[in-house]
Amino acid sequence: MAVKIRLRRMGKKKAPFYRIVVADSRYPSNGRFIEEIGYYNPLEKPAVIKLDAEKAKKWIENGAQPTETVKALLKKSETL
Repeated sequence: MAVKIRLRRMGKKKAPFYRIVVADSRYPSNGRFIEEIGYYNPLEKPAVIKLDAEKAKKWIENGAQPTETVKALLKKSETL
């Protein structure tokens, strides 16, 4: 089972809001997930990144691979 940390798009049309989730890579991007570890709101100025750093570190230590976008968000929130 390949586990990824990725964004799940929520919100209305033209008003995106993302949840940062841990999911099996075989599931659809907006489908089933294992655990929600935070959220990202790009519409607010400055953009809001709320993340449970302990859960993120635990999942990365257990082999979960963050996507490129999530990796950049982790660096911005000083988790990585």
